Amino acid sequence: MLYYLFEYLDKLDFPGAGMFRYISFRSAMALIFSLVISTIIGRRIIEKLQKMQIGEVVRDLGLEGQMKKTGTPTMGGIIIIISIILPVVLFCRILDVYIILMLITIVWLGCIGFLDDYIKVFRKNKNGLNGRFKIVGQVGLGLIVGLTLYLSPRMVMHENVEIRKDGVITEVNYSPAVKSTQTTIPFFKNNNLDYRSLVSFMPGRRTAATWVIFVIIAIFIVTGVSNGSNLTDGLDGLAAGSSAIIGVALGILAYVSSNIKYAAYLNIMYIPGCEELSVFAAAFIGATIGFLWYNAFPAQVFMGDTGSLTLGGIIAVFAIIIHKELLLPILCGIFFTESVSVMLQVSYFKYTKKKYGTGKRIFKMTPLHHHFQKQGNTGIDALIQKPLQAVPESKIVVRFWLIGLILAALAIATLKMR
Repeated sequence: MLYYLFEYLDKLDFPGAGMFRYISFRSAMALIFSLVISTIIGRRIIEKLQKMQIGEVVRDLGLEGQMKKTGTPTMGGIIIIISIILPVVLFCRILDVYIILMLITIVWLGCIGFLDDYIKVFRKNKNGLNGRFKIVGQVGLGLIVGLTLYLSPRMVMHENVEIRKDGVITEVNYSPAVKSTQTTIPFFKNNNLDYRSLVSFMPGRRTAATWVIFVIIAIFIVTGVSNGSNLTDGLDGLAAGSSAIIGVALGILAYVSSNIKYAAYLNIMYIPGCEELSVFAAAFIGATIGFLWYNAFPAQVFMGDTGSLTLGGIIAVFAIIIHKELLLPILCGIFFTESVSVMLQVSYFKYTKKKYGTGKRIFKMTPLHHHFQKQGNTGIDALIQKPLQAVPESKIVVRFWLIGLILAALAIATLKMR
């Protein structure tokens, strides 16, 4: 809202009003405000949750320090949601279709996560919301994202056109604005992949079939990343810190994609209008870092599904909007690895139980971060027993953050590594 106010004041030559035209200024203000808001309201929300006795119910899984977490307030994702929405409303052009879509994502998945936490805490049902309803909600959001990109006339891009001389790229120009299903693919010289190539066998209905494929991929990505974030939320500060790192990378990617000079230099598609997402990313980073003030080890509050599903959904939708969704396996490598560890564990256990009558495991425990928390050689029939000594929770979290930083840097570097 402040953007439109100062835009009007700028026309009246009000001193300093022109600062709101600059993405860098509004991003900095969104970052600062989200940090301040999260730290100020965090304490009050935690106290409110404690008075309402909204505490985490912890099962004894034999993990070091686990039972000390019993009774810690949960549903702290409310802090993150508020700390993102308020700065976005203040400093973004809220009538921008990209920002509207991101706000829908926050509210949509925030409600699903809140309902899940509500059932766990107040209904005393440890399973929470039925998994089918979660999937339906995530599929619904994927449909909204895919169809908005297809139907909105403002969500366009300019394809990069290479001008070569003697086989060397001398200049990058851009085609007129088009609706496109192209996306950036890492490590390849011609780094644009068009989903149209997946339906080349349907020449008569190729355009319609392409968008159907795109919507299906959007649904898959939203579901996968939000569930991956949910699985990662098992140690103090792990999901919030990892999300903050991913947010920095996404903010950079959005900025360079919206700047024609940087896009030309990196030889990536130019997406006009998505610079507003840099302001959104700044609010996202500030909110997650501010939440760490209370969520870092030992945590005073847990984000619950209210926060973890929302964070994953934001990351997924953000990447889809800027056509960088194929970078997510690298950028969200922590989420991806956590999800894969669970799938491998379950599949191997079922396979060995069917074949030998007794189920065996690959890891001592999944998601993967719990594998490092558990003692080795404790009677668990797991292929991987190392490390034999349980690793302290804070050390696991910091090491995962460091891996996340490396992966984020690699994801950005792939724009030139081809």
